[in-house]
Amino acid sequence: MMETAPQKHLILGTAGHVDHGKTVLVKALTGIDTDRLKEEKERGMTIDLGFAWLSLPSGVLLGIVDVPGHEKFLKNMLAGATGVDIALLVVAADEGVMPQTREHVQILDLLETKQGAVALTKIDLVEPDWLDLIETDLRRYLQSTFLRDAPIVRVSALTGEGIPALIEELDRLAQSTHPRPIDVPARMPIDRVFTITGFGTVVTGTLVAGTLVVGDLVEVMPQGIESRIRHIQVHGKPQKTAYAGSRVAVNLAGLEPTDISRGSVLAAPGSLVPSTVVDVSIFVLPDSSRPLTNRTRVRLHIGTAEVIGRAMVLGADRIECGTQGLAQLRLEKAIATARGDSFILRLYSPMELMGSGQVLVPNAQKHRRMDSIVIDQLKQIAAGSPEEIVLKAVSDSLFGLSFSDIVKKAGLSENQTTDVLQRLTASGQLKMADGKYSSSATYESLASQVKSILRDYHEANPMRSGAPKELLKSRIARSADQKDFQSLLTLMSREGEIVVTDQVIRLPDHSPKLTKEQATLAKEIENLYTSNRAQPPLASDIEQQYGTLGRRMLELLVEQGVLVKIAPEMLFHRDVLREIESVIIDYLKEHGQATVAEIRDLVGSSRKYVVPLLEYLDSKRITRRKGDQRVLAKG
Repeated sequence: MMETAPQKHLILGTAGHVDHGKTVLVKALTGIDTDRLKEEKERGMTIDLGFAWLSLPSGVLLGIVDVPGHEKFLKNMLAGATGVDIALLVVAADEGVMPQTREHVQILDLLETKQGAVALTKIDLVEPDWLDLIETDLRRYLQSTFLRDAPIVRVSALTGEGIPALIEELDRLAQSTHPRPIDVPARMPIDRVFTITGFGTVVTGTLVAGTLVVGDLVEVMPQGIESRIRHIQVHGKPQKTAYAGSRVAVNLAGLEPTDISRGSVLAAPGSLVPSTVVDVSIFVLPDSSRPLTNRTRVRLHIGTAEVIGRAMVLGADRIECGTQGLAQLRLEKAIATARGDSFILRLYSPMELMGSGQVLVPNAQKHRRMDSIVIDQLKQIAAGSPEEIVLKAVSDSLFGLSFSDIVKKAGLSENQTTDVLQRLTASGQLKMADGKYSSSATYESLASQVKSILRDYHEANPMRSGAPKELLKSRIARSADQKDFQSLLTLMSREGEIVVTDQVIRLPDHSPKLTKEQATLAKEIENLYTSNRAQPPLASDIEQQYGTLGRRMLELLVEQGVLVKIAPEMLFHRDVLREIESVIIDYLKEHGQATVAEIRDLVGSSRKYVVPLLEYLDSKRITRRKGDQRVLAKG
């Protein structure tokens, strides 16, 4: 069950043409002047993002992002559109719908903003008849947008008329808006970076998911810099915890402002992976000046970042205007994003709005444009069932993924991921071993390769008990780490497809095939080790006596576990070794400690054998060296 924040937090974003009164209206609503730059004060025009907050009558706390309206500062507006829950479109009554009115609404629509309100401002400057005409024209324009059913409130920031009615409408919308999830890893796209004397580096942004807590470790991505949260402010007030849907200022320890920039993301450690290759779904606007052709240079606006790259169209040569298609974005700088994130695409030059899209695979591999398997998988992700998304994430990994990696790649909450994994495991589509989930199809392919290699090995080496682990690993996945390889062995062993010992791996129906003479020799060598007990022959002694075949028999007896190697040339029979261990343990239990000489006499051996023997027992944590003495490692 999803945790609920103590107070509902939402983000309201302004939109509208330059000089239509967005900043003045925000001040009338909140008492806060969001124009903070000297140039903004001098020119009377918003240039960069501004921020305010408003506590609504119902108790919902609105963080407000005030965006610039001038077309020259569209990239700043795009940075501010991140995480908007409610849009407030501002249209001046003396001008009506203007170019940036249309462009801002189009951007919010493309970013899948669900709801909003319209403020018809400067009503004190026009006659009532004109106001009716403007509102009729405005309503006609809004019919084809997400604001078709939005309330239009007539207001004057100068006289205060309509301000209470606008607050009432915003409160109504806020109460019906679902809060953002807080049971997922924290993520905050950064829109400002600055320093405060005595505190250090501060970053601000909209917390789009999860929670931030003072003292938490966080990661600045895509730079991969780790830091700790020293202080948090939410809407200008110190807090211990910030919840998704809040405007947050975070004081970070040990970072310089030059380490971070707008476009970076503050995230829970390990929750995001930086990438320059992203698989996406793209919708090209019907009125775009051109279709999206393969290798088109574009500007990607995602979160608060703007990154240049090329779009590799998948499964076709182009995405036509007014249609949707698949592409891989290959970027000039790394970004940190998650599955399902929305973005805006502009042409590199001229900087026209081209379309929008959604991230399907945030950390993709380069692949062929016409690869039908990849395209089918991406279509499944775009279709969007959680099961398909998790299956795709796991299938992309040869040896499977841990739970935390699946949460990261699939972009689902931990609770969702748990439920999906249980269903997929129960249905047999996933397998789990050593904390790793593997696709059943991928597992079957790997298992088939392992069994084929083992069959060939057994045929070529009938005297051997099985294949060495390292040989098998080098044939299956040289680059895989030991844990990944071990999880495959665990799973195959559990499924009864192989037998794994400390030394080798074999098929269940394999046993060494020895001639009568070889079997006799193996038994003769075994008897040498049982009869000589604590002073057995060295491997070189056996080879000197029996030749190369004697050395191979030793290897076979070690593989079978009959002999135990305690040093490169020194082996003990397993039964003798077990007896010696028991004698030493009993002695140490009674006397507490013993010297090498005492143990030598106890087991009837020589220092040549006892020193390596004790080092072996130390490595097995049976004994422990304490000065010149040995004591029990365990109670």
